[in-house]
Amino acid sequence: MRRKKGFGDDEEDNEINLTPMLDVVFIMLIFFIVTASFIKEAGIDVNRPYAMTADKQQDAAILIAISENDEIWIDRKEIDPRAVRASIERLHLENPKGSIVIQADRDSTNEALTIVMQAAKQAGVANVAISAIDD
Repeated sequence: MRRKKGFGDDEEDNEINLTPMLDVVFIMLIFFIVTASFIKEAGIDVNRPYAMTADKQQDAAILIAISENDEIWIDRKEIDPRAVRASIERLHLENPKGSIVIQADRDSTNEALTIVMQAAKQAGVANVAISAIDD
């Protein structure tokens, strides 16, 4: 005697194919990774001075922070003043069209700012800006 096929007898035909859904998920993941913008940080928070004529800087590839104690920070690492030029040269090779933005604390000295600016000039970077808060 032969049994008739009823509902639920053939489990293999009732499974849902998840392959197309997984393909869509992986494509979306790749899309978000490629289009994500990564924010560069100098490494420390700085109390920037106020300026009435502050302008927005485009293509800031290298962010350098100078703390109130004249510590120089590049890429979240404290850099010795003698190694600033080498760090700038290395980062400038990664993005030759980018500019440098120096975030100097309002309580830092001009000596540390001058060291960074001279290192940038010696590294061949023409576009250097000092970060300020506009009113």
